[in-house]
Amino acid sequence: MRRAALTALLIFCFGSLAAAEPQGMAARTELHAIDTLTLSDAQFLKGEAGGQATVLTGELRIAAGSGRLPLVMLQHGSGGLGGNVEMWTREFNAMGISTFALDGFTGRGLTAVNTNQALLGRLNFILDNYRALGVLAKHPRVDPERIVMMGFSRGGQAALYASLKRFNTMWNKSGSEFAAYIPFYPDCATTFVSDVEVADRPIRIFGGAQDDYNPVALCKSYFERLHSAGKNVELTVYPSASHAFDNPLGAVPPAEVKGGQTVRHCSIREEPEGLLINASSRQPFSYKDPCVELNPHVGYDAAATEAAKKSVREFVATVFKLEQKNAAGQ
Repeated sequence: MRRAALTALLIFCFGSLAAAEPQGMAARTELHAIDTLTLSDAQFLKGEAGGQATVLTGELRIAAGSGRLPLVMLQHGSGGLGGNVEMWTREFNAMGISTFALDGFTGRGLTAVNTNQALLGRLNFILDNYRALGVLAKHPRVDPERIVMMGFSRGGQAALYASLKRFNTMWNKSGSEFAAYIPFYPDCATTFVSDVEVADRPIRIFGGAQDDYNPVALCKSYFERLHSAGKNVELTVYPSASHAFDNPLGAVPPAEVKGGQTVRHCSIREEPEGLLINASSRQPFSYKDPCVELNPHVGYDAAATEAAKKSVREFVATVFKLEQKNAAGQ
């Protein structure tokens, strides 16, 4: 009887694991090369395509399902691909949404830029994302009308400002447009020319009130300008959350990024067009400016992460019209 009970218990346990295992798993994984450029911020802002030819790689995880599926593109931050990207990938795959995680560093000979942000122009990721969009929109398993851009920190800045109509006109040659933009704790310290002229697509910004890396107050100012201009934008702030609050591998409580550079007390403006200046000194901005500080904090916040996952799931389900398509049997 004990042996039978043990056998039944093992069958139950392994059966439960087998049933749970497919959740968050992709039906197929592909690696894709993305041809892009490595540019200075000035080159990007002026639309000058004379940068260094660069090949990046991204991981496409095709969710379970048939036909052309919706997709979320994921862009990492200054530390490279981390636990938050993996966590969101599984969340979306479990919903029947494919994902594309773009590695913006390895192809450039980089692993991280936390302690030296000048190693890579801040705006390169935007071009990379447009180039990836061009590849994904032609993929036979991707619905080109249902691709959302989501990014974190430096990648969140890219996800936010990839929405600018000016940047789309200069650099987005994909023939497609992102269906929505989801920036997580982006750097909002820079004011660009015509930056309230954004795509007619929803923008959802998420940040933490305790963030001393990319303070959410700077994003609140930009959000208010966009909101006043009648744009479809929302800002969600989690009171207890710090920077990178959605990384399950992050420190609890938040820990210092030793030597990490932050522009939390900088005011950077594009003035004139194509030139980023320090608004205080009226000189070209540099990471050697006194306003650039060190040792911000990053850390995981379980409650904020769960709340953010719920909000993002509901948002992308609406953008992708998942319920309507399921009801139609598609």
